[in-house]
Parts: sequence; structure tokens; C-alpha cells
Amino acid sequence: MTEEIKEKSNFIWEAIKADLAAGKNDGRVQTRFPPEPNGYLHIGHVKALTVDFATAEKFGGVCNLRFDDTNPTKEKEEFVEAIKDDIHWLGFEYGNVYYASEQYDKIFEYACDLIRRGLAYVDDLSKEEIRAYRGTLTEPGKNSPYRDRTPEENMDLFLRMKNGEFPEGSHVLRAKIDMASPNINLRDPALYRIKYATHHRTGDKWCIYPMYDFAHPIGDALEGVTHSLCSLEYEIHRPLYDWVTEVCGFQQKPRQIEFARLNLTNTVMSKRKLRKLVEENHVSGWDDPRMPTLAGMRRRGYSAPAIRDFIERIGVSKADSTVDHRLLEHCVRNDLNETAPRAMAVLDPVKVILTNYPEDQQEMCTIENHPKKPEMGTHEVPFTREIYIERSDFMIDAPKKFFRLKPDGEVRLKGAYIIKCERYDVDENGNVTCIYCTIDPTSKSGSEGADRKVKGTIHWVSAKENLPFEGRLYDVLILDDNNENNAEDEESEESSSDDDFLRQVNPNSLQIINGYAEPWLAEANVGDDFQFMRMAYFCKDKDSTPEKAVFNRIVILKDSFKVD
Repeated sequence: MTEEIKEKSNFIWEAIKADLAAGKNDGRVQTRFPPEPNGYLHIGHVKALTVDFATAEKFGGVCNLRFDDTNPTKEKEEFVEAIKDDIHWLGFEYGNVYYASEQYDKIFEYACDLIRRGLAYVDDLSKEEIRAYRGTLTEPGKNSPYRDRTPEENMDLFLRMKNGEFPEGSHVLRAKIDMASPNINLRDPALYRIKYATHHRTGDKWCIYPMYDFAHPIGDALEGVTHSLCSLEYEIHRPLYDWVTEVCGFQQKPRQIEFARLNLTNTVMSKRKLRKLVEENHVSGWDDPRMPTLAGMRRRGYSAPAIRDFIERIGVSKADSTVDHRLLEHCVRNDLNETAPRAMAVLDPVKVILTNYPEDQQEMCTIENHPKKPEMGTHEVPFTREIYIERSDFMIDAPKKFFRLKPDGEVRLKGAYIIKCERYDVDENGNVTCIYCTIDPTSKSGSEGADRKVKGTIHWVSAKENLPFEGRLYDVLILDDNNENNAEDEESEESSSDDDFLRQVNPNSLQIINGYAEPWLAEANVGDDFQFMRMAYFCKDKDSTPEKAVFNRIVILKDSFKVD
């Protein structure tokens, strides 16, 4: 963490400072990042994990990684390993790795203790009946007819649930709190449900699983967490969090502090909806470069420093807001501008024949890898009689201030010669098929005659010595801004709103083109970033083969977005 960041503060850090000043937790600060391993981490998680890890680092504490694996139907070891990789890639180090499933035996004992003390009961109501009995925000709930079972009856039923004697949905264990509470989360919330599914770690040992609101505070307390930092939607759950740690008798009780989650325009951050995109093949996978997952962003070419810069810029607040996705692109662009080597590539090629250049001649032109960083060195580009230029760099009826190539006009080829257009060919539709030019042989860049000036400079690639590539041009995945797409709603059922969400998927979020690049880029490794001069930043994709390279467009060179 930089000294500048250490000097910054936010309401969470001020609250922790107050706790330390009051002598709480023996001066310790311990946080945790608790993802559920049911998908890949996305940019929304990065805000949460940054808050967790940066807070621990700020106060000389420790942040642990805990997988809240309490829903076996959607959790996989694949997601566990991907989450670990993403955290390390971002530059964070966790103190220990825990799993909620490691605590199942202890959590079960806490549940039994609540039953024996008359603080929990087994309910036979269906899910729909429980919802109806719970009441509304303006009307109190009513007690379940099974609420007054004796502790002995409840213990017998709970053990039979554990032993697999009942079907899913037939019984749940509920806390006995207050069905008239103004906080609906305290109206006898479910603590355990029956679920016949093989767990990715415990196998078939259990057929009952604790609910998140029960397992999470117990896990925090058992692990010695002092400050449980979570997103704002859990604020209304805080009384239940505190109730669990109180009735379970923990001496050291974690303090839950909530902050606003990250909402991003033109983005989906509900893992349920992201999973739908993957499973229904709207994208190629969790690491599709259009996805807001870290795997997708890394594949697209976003860097860890750029993502962390973005998170630091948006800060930590109590109020929900939506951030323009172009701010993230701005941070990526700023980072790449400093780090990405420059190269020439033509995305929409048109051939140029240099009529006064020998057919059998080839020479090398020197191109700097970064115009402002000579320490990054140079590379050589082959120059031949036939080259490709960008179609948009030639115009037949050019306006007065068009300083690229035009009939009878001159332009400099980057690192090479000044050329002049003599004539051109068009097809039956009026499209230019070939341009014929002459070179000024005294004007090669770096030579004594190179001081002759023309107003335009364009990039180019040899038509004989080049690297054919597939360019993948990405745009936003979601056309309309809809904050509902950001909601983490893993436990909710699918509804007609999912059809609305799918209708928002941008059908033009991926355009594939075929272009030519300098031969030098054949040496690039998967994941290497480049600025294709005058075009955009690109990253070599894992789909590249010896026959054809694949480059993903990361971001364009400029954007009208203004940073405050």
C-alpha cells in the first residue's frame, strides 16, 4: 500500500480507530473476505476484497479468505481455485484460508443448543406458507402453528432431518425471535434447510445445510474476526448477525460495518445472471473478455494496477451510486499509456503499391517501443514495395483539413518514407481496391533528408512480411443501464425479469475483423499488451495459434469521458 493511500481515510477506518481508542479487541484488527465459490470473482467483488484487505493492512492486522460454501448445488472446486488466483493476481495476500464447511460440526452444535434452550424450532410449513405467515413491511407476521413444539420434539425432528428422513422443503429449522418485529429478518428466520446434494468438500456427509445468516456470524466469531465488513444490503441483516453471536455466547463479538457496493453502468454483476450468460452461450465462458469477471478482464488485457486504481478512485461510502463504466476504461487507458509497447497493425487494410521502389528490395525501419520512454528500446519493421494502410487513411474527395493520403497528396509513413498518391483503382461499387504511390527516396526517417515536413503521418504494414491476425473488437455487453443487474440474488428464484435482462444483451458486443500486424508481434506471449498505433490497445488472446494470432481490443485510445 502506498504512503498516499495510507494517509487516506473513510468512515470504516474512522470507526475502527474509535474501537482501538476504546481498547476493544485487545488492539487487534482482523477482517475476512468471504466469497461463495459458486462463480468467478467480478469487479463488484474487487471493491469488497479491497476494503477487506486494505483495512487489515492499514491497521497492521490480518485478512483471511473464507469460502462461504453453504449451498452445495452451485459450488465447485474450480471456483475456489479461480478465486485464489484472482486475489493473488490483484496483489493481495490472505493470512489463512477457511471454509464454512469446516465448521459444520460446530455450527450444528450451536443449532442443537438453541433448540435445547427453546430458541429454535422445526417448522413443517412450506416455503410459500412461511412467506405468507411472515407478514409485510406494514403488517406483522403470525406465529407458525409448529412454533410451540417442545425442545424434545424439535430435537427429535432436527436429528431426523440430519439423518435424511424427510424430503427437501418439508422441514426447516427456524430461530424463535419475534414475528412482530419491524425488521422482517428477525421474524423467525430459517437457520437450516434440507438439501440432498453432494458438497464439493464434505461429499454426502450432510443433507442439512446452515443458512448464510446463521453460518456467517458464527464463522466470523470462531475465526476471531473483529470487523465484519460487508455491502450495504446486509445492513438490515445486522440485528440478526448480532442476535446470533449473542445467543451463541461468544465473548468477542465481531462488529459488522456496511458500505455501498459497486454498481457499474452497462454491466451485469448478479452471479445468477452471469451464470445464465455462460450456460446459455451468450458469451464464451466465465473468462469471456466482455464479462465483468476478473478472469474476463485479465483476458481482455486489463491490468491489476488499473483495476486497483479504479477502486481507489471510487472510494468507500455509505450511499449507493452507479459508476460510469468509462471511468474503469479511463484507468485502464492511463495504465496502458505508460506500460504498453507501440506497434503497427492495420485493421481494415487497403493495398498500396510503391511504383518507384524495387520489387525485390526490402529494408528495415526502426520504430521506438514507446515515444516517451527510450529505455523501452526499439524494434525493426520490414519495408517492401507493397504495403497495407488503413482504409480510413485514404480519401478520394478529401476535405481541406484531411492530412492523410489523398490523390496527389503526400503523407509520411511512420518510421519510413514520404509517399505521394499518383492514382488508385476502385471496384464496381466505388470501393478503393489499390493505391499507387511514389516514395521520396531521400526522406527516410532518421536519414539526412528526413527533415522535409508533411502534415500527416500514418501507420502501415508490409504486404509481404507481416503477421495475419484476428482482431476481436469488444463493446459493452449490456445496452441499457439497469441497477437490478448488479444485485447479488443467488438465493432468489428466476423470474420473468430474466427475459428482460437477456433482451438487454448487446448483439454487437463483439465484432471480428482480420488484419495484418508487424512480424515482431509474432514473438508476443498470451496476455501481452500493445498499443496499435493510432487505433487502440490490444492484448494477445489465448485462442492464438501458430497459423493465426488473435488480439483482443482492450480500450480505444481516446474517449470523451471526463474525469472530475
